[in-house]
Amino acid sequence: MSIMSATIVVENALSQAIQKEAASPPGSLRIRCPLCAEPLGAIELMTHSAHPASAACGFEIQTESGIWKTIPASSQKRFEQFVREYEFVRAQEGYAATGGDYFLALPYKDLTGRNKWQWKIRKGSFRFLAEKVFPVLEHTYTDGIDILDIGSGNCWLSYRLALRGHRPVAVDLLLNHQDGLGAAHHYLRHLPRPFPRFQAEMNKLPFEDSQFDVAIFNASFHYSEGYLQTLRETLRCLRRPGHVMIVDSPHYEHDESGRRMVEEKHARFLEMYGFGSDSIASREYLTAQTLEGLSRETGVKWQRFEPWHGIRWALRPWKARLLGRREPAKFFLYWGSVGMS
Repeated sequence: MSIMSATIVVENALSQAIQKEAASPPGSLRIRCPLCAEPLGAIELMTHSAHPASAACGFEIQTESGIWKTIPASSQKRFEQFVREYEFVRAQEGYAATGGDYFLALPYKDLTGRNKWQWKIRKGSFRFLAEKVFPVLEHTYTDGIDILDIGSGNCWLSYRLALRGHRPVAVDLLLNHQDGLGAAHHYLRHLPRPFPRFQAEMNKLPFEDSQFDVAIFNASFHYSEGYLQTLRETLRCLRRPGHVMIVDSPHYEHDESGRRMVEEKHARFLEMYGFGSDSIASREYLTAQTLEGLSRETGVKWQRFEPWHGIRWALRPWKARLLGRREPAKFFLYWGSVGMS
């Protein structure tokens, strides 16, 4: 779908579909135990020196550099290899930057020059969000939007959304200061108030029910170990009406193309780095059938938009056909809604 036609759909059809009644008023962010789901209270009433703990199971939430650590030891062990390999690959690919100017320029410019094409995709997708999607939501949520940024990485998206006056909460596995939640310190000094950061699993979010208006997976949903479980856990955290955005996860028209991409990636990583980067069971791509299945299971109604990434990107499928190659990935924006009248 082109930007022009997407604009018509968003501004006319979707703005009419969103409920006009005010959402439940924003309040304190209430957390719960990721193991037993016992409520642990509002983080605004806690200090980072406090360690909220579940009386039922004994799990205690620690903090590190202002980040709430909510992953149990058993899961830490399970993700240990993935995190180690992911951080290594990202550093090799030039993502582990250190200068503040680099982070503040994202997603509009890659000051390292090493990943220009990927940041061009991120820039196009974010501009679509900023110019076409959020103006519609902001017309409804006039007091600001409570946003769950799942797979936030270095938190550039949370920063951009906070600049718009919204209330993001950043969630990721990585803690490091180059490419993970720790890198947010480059952003927080430029904001009137910090946004909360949580080290957490997608499938065990440490939040009580019905606290967010929007959840965004920004180039992260394809890392899920189970799409249905991840989506259900996300929906649990949303008020109604609620919105889920899946942005920049690889999409293929044919499942076989996605499987070939994954095989090629693992083989390439094995040759380059000595490991296949397959320590967790993530599928790593989406298809239309995948989204249709998730819709049937959860009731989420999806609309798919294709941000413009330039003529060279648009011609990639044609070039692949001419050369007899598998179809290249596309990067759509999926806008899912639940609880609409």
